Amino acid sequence: MPDMVLLLSESTGKVIRARGNQEPLESGDYCLVESEYGGDLAIVIDTGSDLVQCPKAAREAVKIIRRASQEDIEKFKWLREKEKQAFEFCLQRIKVHKLPMKLVSVRYFFNEKKGIFYYTADGRIDFRQLVKDLAKELKMRIEMRQIGVRDEARLIGGLGVCGRSLCCFSFMKNFEPITIQKARQQQIVINPMKISGLCGRLMCCLAFEEETKGRLYIEEVDNSLVED
Repeated sequence: MPDMVLLLSESTGKVIRARGNQEPLESGDYCLVESEYGGDLAIVIDTGSDLVQCPKAAREAVKIIRRASQEDIEKFKWLREKEKQAFEFCLQRIKVHKLPMKLVSVRYFFNEKKGIFYYTADGRIDFRQLVKDLAKELKMRIEMRQIGVRDEARLIGGLGVCGRSLCCFSFMKNFEPITIQKARQQQIVINPMKISGLCGRLMCCLAFEEETKGRLYIEEVDNSLVED
């Protein structure tokens, strides 16, 4: 079995690399992998040996806990359903308490002992009573986590102007600062409607284009030096 396998996360829809264990896995197998929520369900999509060639990918690879049983698969389906119910209940309580916040997503830990409620807001929110309501109803620890609009897009996902899944949702791990100068350097027409993503901020791919353009420029310089 190769040291690494390529997986598709059932929770986020992202493609992830994972370090294999002693148990042989094939494409289509479900397995449990480590995650910030105590575990995630993923399906194997590639076990090719070429996946071990990238050192950075090997360092960032998650660990496979074990092959997922039918009970694990059913539990993840149950958790997703419970998250939907918690989302609806939280929305009701937000309206009751008239809190100026937008609920984005709810994620349960695999052990069912904690739930994270992601939200956006313009400022600080006094949600102490809301947390009490949630803890009493859901019987678990509650964490309210405020996020920005770019994080909101990464959690929800969607299609960009290119017609493909958002970069932040599908593969990006960290956000980089994006300025209007990046668009000007690439001689792009400064039209906010065309250079802004679903989050309303400048598209992350502007940084990708700048990096690619820089590599091409370096290659052109190297080639000219060789010719000279």
